[in-house]
Amino acid sequence: MTFGAIGDLHGDFASLDRIMSRHPDVAFWVCPGDLASDNGEYPHPRAPLYWIIGNNEDFDFVAAQPPGAGTIANLHYIPNGFCVQAPGGLRVAGLGGTFAPTWYETPRDALPKKPAKDDKRRHFVHEEVDACRRMSDVDVFLSHEAARPFLLAPARKTGTARPIDAGKTPINEVLTAMRPRLHLFGHHHRYVVAERQHVPSIGLDPVSESYLLFDGKSLAHERLNS
Repeated sequence: MTFGAIGDLHGDFASLDRIMSRHPDVAFWVCPGDLASDNGEYPHPRAPLYWIIGNNEDFDFVAAQPPGAGTIANLHYIPNGFCVQAPGGLRVAGLGGTFAPTWYETPRDALPKKPAKDDKRRHFVHEEVDACRRMSDVDVFLSHEAARPFLLAPARKTGTARPIDAGKTPINEVLTAMRPRLHLFGHHHRYVVAERQHVPSIGLDPVSESYLLFDGKSLAHERLNS
């Protein structure tokens, strides 16, 4: 059994469809968030696609999605702190969205609903991290954020040449407690293979650049150009 992984879509549904059409034998696909177009539209995938939220979503649409399923055929939403069984028996868990210290201790239901990119529902919170930490026997853990360290070149406005660690400690905490067989993340639009907390941790390119195919037993992967 083979499954696939694609990075952030940002509304590039044509690339998604082209990739899926090449691999009709792939049992299912996973995505670490940022599916929506700028207009808040979502894909109608030709094969099962399991996804978590990014920071660029229509969060009213997200709120209407039943856990592990969806209002669009083949689009299976994984809420934060939730685990689903995908085809082939693989267990996939998720922690979507971004980390914001000022909102971290806020209950999920109390995060303010605001217009577009200021919607605070784009963040994950402490209670969801704790839910992930209590999970076991997870094969694939999806997060939007990276674990630490994830070094990026500094922005010019910082006035320093030192790299910035864009990874987030709660992701490391989940990896330590959960011990999944594989960790996949997006957000930074960069393919990188590392090990964090003794777990293989792979960052994904955006869907327009590349995607990964995994052996369902060994979790060995192949990177292909989109």
